[in-house]
Amino acid sequence: MAWQLLVSSDVGLFSLFTILMVIAIGGGFWWFLRRRIAEDEHNDPGRG
Repeated sequence: MAWQLLVSSDVGLFSLFTILMVIAIGGGFWWFLRRRIAEDEHNDPGRG
């Protein structure tokens, strides 16, 4: 019932789109920060 409402109504589709966008933005931040931390550790290993 809930899944059917999620994919069949306008509000449900907007909610699904919002959930997917939040996950994508979180993944992008994770990727960006992981890369920056690794770059920082590589350039200055004695600091930490």
